[in-house]
Amino acid sequence: MSAADGLTRRGAIGVAAATLLTAGARAQTPAVVRAPAGDFVGTIDGGVHAFRGIRYGRAERFRAPRPVVSPGQTVRAQAFGAVCPQKGSYGPQSEDCLFLNVWTAEPRRTAARPVMLYIHGGAYSNGSVTDPLNDGQRLAARGDVVVVTVNHRLNAFGYLYLARLDPRFPDSGNAGQLDLILALRWVRDNIASFGGDPDRVMVFGQSGGGAKIATMMAMPAARGLFHRAATMSGQQVTASGPLNATMRAKAYLAKLGGGDVATMPTAALVDALDATDPILGGGVYFGPVLDMTWLTRHPFWPDAAPQGLRIPMMLGNTHDETRAFIALGSAKVQGLTWDNVAARMAPELRIDILPEWVVAQYRAHFPTWTPLDVFYGATTAGRSWRGQVIEAEERARAGAPAHVYQVDFASRVDPRRGAFHTMDIPLVFGTLDAKGSDTGTGADARTASQAMQDSFVAFARTGDPNHAGLPRWPAYALDTRATMIFDARSRVENDPRRWERELFARVPYIQPGT
Repeated sequence: MSAADGLTRRGAIGVAAATLLTAGARAQTPAVVRAPAGDFVGTIDGGVHAFRGIRYGRAERFRAPRPVVSPGQTVRAQAFGAVCPQKGSYGPQSEDCLFLNVWTAEPRRTAARPVMLYIHGGAYSNGSVTDPLNDGQRLAARGDVVVVTVNHRLNAFGYLYLARLDPRFPDSGNAGQLDLILALRWVRDNIASFGGDPDRVMVFGQSGGGAKIATMMAMPAARGLFHRAATMSGQQVTASGPLNATMRAKAYLAKLGGGDVATMPTAALVDALDATDPILGGGVYFGPVLDMTWLTRHPFWPDAAPQGLRIPMMLGNTHDETRAFIALGSAKVQGLTWDNVAARMAPELRIDILPEWVVAQYRAHFPTWTPLDVFYGATTAGRSWRGQVIEAEERARAGAPAHVYQVDFASRVDPRRGAFHTMDIPLVFGTLDAKGSDTGTGADARTASQAMQDSFVAFARTGDPNHAGLPRWPAYALDTRATMIFDARSRVENDPRRWERELFARVPYIQPGT
């Protein structure tokens, strides 16, 4: 049996669309949907049926997940499930965290809606879809689509590569990816019961969520489970090699201080996450591993994985990415001058380039910029935008171009932060007034949000993001590099920020983690 076949068998649960038990339900009547995996009792949220906390699998620590179905049994799906243990507060945490959520307009047997499955950001170490920014109600209502959000294993629980150290855990380095693949299999087998079309599944994800999607473009076990893909500031040009991943696992285990990692308390595993990375420094890096079982080649190096070329893809970034995770008040940028900006900037670029030369180039090209402007401009272009450029270029070279966008809509709450990393989340979900949103709720924010929502919905429906009310958005080609600029008034630009792109193209790019 192959690795792809061994994850879970399809069985008979996806044979027929199930029966909706509450067709024509009144606004306050809980939604009940009979699906192959169980009879799910949800809630109604603004005219949209919501099913929260549906268990799609279980997993023993560091092992591949197993599907969970309860055919014919009534399952209350009215509250979010636990999230993966991690540093920080993201609600109730548990290693038992394989839950998904579904939002859908009232299902109709005659309408198979596009499915939009969202994977949250937070690198590979933290985050959750219980964040109010990625609540699916408004997107489902506006687009007449079925929205699915997924929690899965993260950090050491999802990506600690133990295969070369402990034969009990051959799948440990990609367990988090396998969770997502299992969730997609659940969608394939059950989503018709919620009014969704299992043959029109779009995965979209921001930051680490987008990187997980880019990785799945090269994973044989994910083949055929999704039909469009959109990454929002989440590029995974490469994957960690097994030798580096083993070095990281050893550093993490040393931080634990001995004992059987399979039976240690959850809290101990979380406490050890601040182990020092032996390759990059800082906290130990976790991410997909080139284990030659589940992931047998790099997703976008030296080219775009052939498996993903047939899947329409949308690639996006925000104009001021690093203003999100290098805070204006941090020691890295406080007191910046022309004398220290190169030294401060160097470790944040994450590439081997002469920082003094970079500063000189920026000063010559942008003579009115301050040291702070140069710091954020260079770290965004060299660190956080470069992967997206490479992905778009590799697809174009292979004859499978993507549609590329850039978010220029800047924060209305703190304009100094510009269009920072994560700004696109509330714009796509329509959660402009949710806690954590910096978009504001004015007419300009609503206009930008509607343009992004309608493009994502059109892409889910047809594989083409064009729609009425938006300038014609061509696919990305190397001779034009057409890019949709989402803003209060969206527009198309050819090769935006060309000078910065060409500047950093002179230096080989090695993604952190490799």
